[in-house]
Amino acid sequence: MSLRIVPPSGSPRILAVAQLVNSLGDGAYYVCSALYFSRVVGLSAAQIGLGLTIAWAIGSVGGVPLGHLADRRGPRSTAVLLALATAASVAAFLFVRSFVPFLLAACCYATAQCGLAAARQALLAGLVAKEERTEALAYLQSTLNAGLAVGAAAGGVALHFGTRDAYLSVLAMDAAAFALCALVLLRLPTVRPAAAPTAGDGPGLAVLRDRPYALVAFLNMVMLLRMPLISLAIPLWIVERTSAPGWSVSMLLVLNTGAVMLFQVRTAAAVTDLPSATRTVRRGGAVMLASCAVFALSAAAGAPAWVAVTVLLAGAVLQVVGEMMQSAGAWQISFDLAPAGQQGQYQGFFGTGVSVARMLGPLLLTTLIVSWGAPGWLLLGALFLAAGLAMGPAVRWAEKSDARFVCAG
Repeated sequence: MSLRIVPPSGSPRILAVAQLVNSLGDGAYYVCSALYFSRVVGLSAAQIGLGLTIAWAIGSVGGVPLGHLADRRGPRSTAVLLALATAASVAAFLFVRSFVPFLLAACCYATAQCGLAAARQALLAGLVAKEERTEALAYLQSTLNAGLAVGAAAGGVALHFGTRDAYLSVLAMDAAAFALCALVLLRLPTVRPAAAPTAGDGPGLAVLRDRPYALVAFLNMVMLLRMPLISLAIPLWIVERTSAPGWSVSMLLVLNTGAVMLFQVRTAAAVTDLPSATRTVRRGGAVMLASCAVFALSAAAGAPAWVAVTVLLAGAVLQVVGEMMQSAGAWQISFDLAPAGQQGQYQGFFGTGVSVARMLGPLLLTTLIVSWGAPGWLLLGALFLAAGLAMGPAVRWAEKSDARFVCAG
C-alpha cells in the first residue's frame, strides 16, 4: 500500500492547508517560547510554569462555550475569528515584559486555541461526510506533524542565533501564520448554524449533563497522558536513567513525528464505525503498555549505550503505533457520540483532555517515570491499558443513553 499524505481535493485539502500554515508557526513557537519568556521577557521558570498552567486551565473551560458558539453562529465564521484572536494573542507576547501581562496574554492564547480546535472540528463535521471524518482527521494530523517539524527547524535557526530579534521574529511568524490560517479558512463553504434550542430542548450546554460522554472523554484524557511522554518524560528519562547519548532524544522525536506524518492515515483506515473504533483504542492501550515496559528495560544496569539506544528505539516504535491507534479510534468515537447540531460544544468538551494532559502530564509523568523508575513505567502502562479496555463499555453506555439525544432535540 502506498503512503497517503496529501488529502483529497475540496474541503479536506483546504482544512489541511490551514492546519499546515498555523502548525508551521506553532512548530517554531514551541521550540523558542520558553527561552523567549525567560531571556527576553525576564520571567523565572516558576512564573512561566504557573502562568501556562493557569492559562491552559482557563482555556480548557472556555472550549465548551466557544464550541457552542460555533454551533449556534456557524463554525466557519467562529473559526476565523478565533484564528485571528490567536494571532492577536501571540502578537501580544511581543510586547509583554512582566508576569501579569504575560499571564493575560497566555490566557487569551490558550482560550482561543481551545475554542479554535472545537470550531474546526465542528467545521469538519459540517463539511465532510460522517464515514470520511476519521480519514480526514488522519490527514490533518499528518499535516500537523509535517508543519511542526518544518517549523521546529525554523525555530532551531532562531535558537542558533539566540538574539532578541531572532526570538521576536519567531513570535511574529506564528502570529502571521494564524492570520493566514484565518484567510485560508474563509475559502471553505459556509456551514449552516444549528437551529436555536426551544424551551423543551433542554439546556443549551447539553454536554455538561451528559455523563456517558463525560466518562468517554475522561478515559480519552487518561490515554492522552502519552502526549508529554515524547517531549518531556522520555528526554529526562534518557538523560537521568539510561546510558544512551543525549542525541538519542532528537532521534526519538524525529521518529515519532515522521511515523505519524507517514502512517496515521493508514492506521485510521481500519476505523469505520464505533465497534472498530473501540477495538482500535483497546489495542492501542495494550501497545502503549508494551511500550512502557520496553522503555523501563532501557535503564538496565550495566547496559552499553548501543543497547540502551536499541531498546529506546523499540519502545518509541511501540509508543507511536499505540498513539496513532488511540488517536484514530478517539476521533471516530468523539464524532459519532455527539448529537447532530452540537458538534462544537461536544468537541470542545472532548478536547479538554488535551489541555488537562498539558497541565497535569508533566508533573505526573516526571514523578512516575523519572522519580519511580521502572515501577512508574509499568503503572503508567497499566493506566493506558485500563483506559483502553474501559472504552468499549463506556461507549456502549453512551450509545444506549437516551438523555443525550433528548437534549439534542
